[in-house]
Amino acid sequence: MVGIKKAGYETATPIQEAAIPAAVRGRDIIGTAQTGTGKTAAFVLPILNKLLSSGQRGLTRALIVTPTRELAEQINDVIKELSAGTKVRSATIYGGVGANPQIQALRNGAEILVACPGRLLDLINQGHAKMGNIEILVLDEADRMFDMGFLPDVKRIVKAVPEKRQTMLFSATFPSEVEFLASSTLKNPQKIAMGISRPAYTVTHALYPVPPHLKSQLLLELLKRTDTDSVLIFARTKYRAQKVSQQILRAGFKVTSLHGDRSQGQRQSALKGFKDGTHNIMVATDIAARGLDVESISHVINYDMPDTADAYIHRIGRTGRAQRTGDAFTLVTDEDKDMIKILERIMGSPLKRETLDGFDYKAPAPPKAAGGDGRGRGAPRDDARRPPRPAPTPKSYGRNRLAPRKAR
Repeated sequence: MVGIKKAGYETATPIQEAAIPAAVRGRDIIGTAQTGTGKTAAFVLPILNKLLSSGQRGLTRALIVTPTRELAEQINDVIKELSAGTKVRSATIYGGVGANPQIQALRNGAEILVACPGRLLDLINQGHAKMGNIEILVLDEADRMFDMGFLPDVKRIVKAVPEKRQTMLFSATFPSEVEFLASSTLKNPQKIAMGISRPAYTVTHALYPVPPHLKSQLLLELLKRTDTDSVLIFARTKYRAQKVSQQILRAGFKVTSLHGDRSQGQRQSALKGFKDGTHNIMVATDIAARGLDVESISHVINYDMPDTADAYIHRIGRTGRAQRTGDAFTLVTDEDKDMIKILERIMGSPLKRETLDGFDYKAPAPPKAAGGDGRGRGAPRDDARRPPRPAPTPKSYGRNRLAPRKAR
């Protein structure tokens, strides 16, 4: 296909080497692979092969179900890229925007649907989305669909498509509910596992211990000392993501944010600005950034340590993609000791601790405001209550370099 050459594909990644031949043969597949390993092309290419080599054109024959709007759009971008010159039609289906354009795309004969569960079920129930010709079903990021409460909807969708079909399920982790979904949905699947238990080897990790009340100051100092084109910062809550974004903006950086309180238009604008370099820093929550596919991300910074090792791996998977190098920094406090031990056990070695020369780690916390709510006027509200978490370290990504650091 012309699209493969145009997209710059020269050699298959391990997940593609393992999954594509089996998928082309029609096997059901259970795949585990880290973000950024080429997983999307591993199921898109077999779908295109099927549509172009047999069957009637102009019918909806492939369905890809995914947890977030952003991921749906990114998968559709890959489809358009790889199907260039083939006239294969694809469409995205998700909530938060008007349904009429999506209904029109279905009427126009979209052959591949990339859909989020809720809106898809609505259109199925309304008779707009016809599932009777589906030959290939892909359930992508199944563990996150479980985390977000979508599994009941996914099961309804599975019942709506023909029983005679090919099914591919991809999941970074396999909680019992996802295992049950796989066992009840797939037939004699080929299992493909690509070392999801550890972050990509192309990523360098570093922890930055810091008192909770100094997290924001340390973050800003890190950004000032890091020559970088593209930084993704993770915060635990929507409130904190917005607050940190505002602090970074006031410091003079080009920053945007991605979280659940933003409208679909704002989210799309934020993604576009981050991808095209209008904003070189994005502050996001885990769910909002799920599936974020920006190959040029050089640094991931965990303003807050994630609550699970799986979440850490997902976050860090946004950098060091496609054999590129990347850096992961995590701001850590005493509260994060247990998670650090878990991560070091998974990594098989201690995570490097870093300090910034000249940064005043002993600066006192701001005085508490009168009335005693425990939050000084200048103290970040969340920081005072719950200490920050560590972020992986940046090494070398193109021309990005971190200022001199002193290990301790």
